[in-house]
Amino acid sequence: MQAADVVARVHAAAADHEPLRIVGRGGWLHGGRPVSATQRIELSALSGITEYSPDDFTMTVGAGTTLAEIDAAARAHGQWLPLDPAGDGTGSIGATVATASAGPLATGFGRPRDHLLGIEFVNGHGAVIKGGGRVMKNVAGFDLVRLTTGAWGTLGIITSVTLRLRATVPGESLVAPLEAVPEAIERAASGLRHLAVPPLAAELVGSPLAAAMGLPGHTALLVRVGGNAQSIHAQRAALCALAPFQTADDATWHRLRASGGAADAVWRLSDRISRFAETWAAAGVATDMAGGGMLHGSPLLGVVRCMVPAGREGNAATRVAHAVAHPFAGRQVGEALPEGAWRAVPGTAGNDLSRRLRAAFDPAGILNPGIMGELT
Repeated sequence: MQAADVVARVHAAAADHEPLRIVGRGGWLHGGRPVSATQRIELSALSGITEYSPDDFTMTVGAGTTLAEIDAAARAHGQWLPLDPAGDGTGSIGATVATASAGPLATGFGRPRDHLLGIEFVNGHGAVIKGGGRVMKNVAGFDLVRLTTGAWGTLGIITSVTLRLRATVPGESLVAPLEAVPEAIERAASGLRHLAVPPLAAELVGSPLAAAMGLPGHTALLVRVGGNAQSIHAQRAALCALAPFQTADDATWHRLRASGGAADAVWRLSDRISRFAETWAAAGVATDMAGGGMLHGSPLLGVVRCMVPAGREGNAATRVAHAVAHPFAGRQVGEALPEGAWRAVPGTAGNDLSRRLRAAFDPAGILNPGIMGELT
């Protein structure tokens, strides 16, 4: 499959007024709002590494390339792509970029847009558009890379991306039990904020999820540090002054990534990092309202992720809608919700700027219509 095949599909869809549901590897089609499309364009065949320059730490790949394939190729040269979105390595880089999905490593390395140097996509006109470049100094011009990251395919179907890689560094995973009380959570979050060397990742794991993952305590703080041996030793000593940390299995992070697989409702609460304890408490109230669930959150990002497992009795959509609509001072973002619960989450497509962008890039509205809300 080539970009030309995508162009042909888009032209045909526009001519027939037939909207398209954009599909990467198909592992997360329940994510995002319902899409008003009966036809799919699948991009899994649009995969493979087309250019890799280890000396420049850059790699260009097809949108359907899995994160695992990218990781294997990069690690063979002592490099890696520090992206760890929910799920596993079978997800595609195109979907990761389109949804701007990030995990705990965003603490130390940033979100998907921070790893992107260039992008190629096909807009609703059927035109192939390229933004950015293959070198880190390429920053001139209109930033199409950041514009399309997180647009959920509504501005164009991503066909290829150029990534900025990092050198791998020795690391260590640590875990400590915490009391599940606001004072203990605030002390831990404040301590993390004031560390001389911030960790690469830090994640607070609530009691039900901690138990499922085999972590100690009712609530557990999971941390990843990195650097040379002297730096790791110093970072561990600083962390142990906050809580009784012990070494954790690196596979714990993989279990955390996969933790939402059994959930039929996933949404995030976020606020200033200084209000993390309050955000965590609000997330606990929300999951209780939804019938019970699991929590994990990043104290240094100010984000808490709520997951309500599938198979709950009663009207799950109604309970989740009430939970998401519960007053919260920060921001709430839905990842995957029952169809009836999306009405409680404000869409992101109804403002004037979004409407004008969609009109310019996809005037016929054939690319993932509805996935970011209605253009009202």
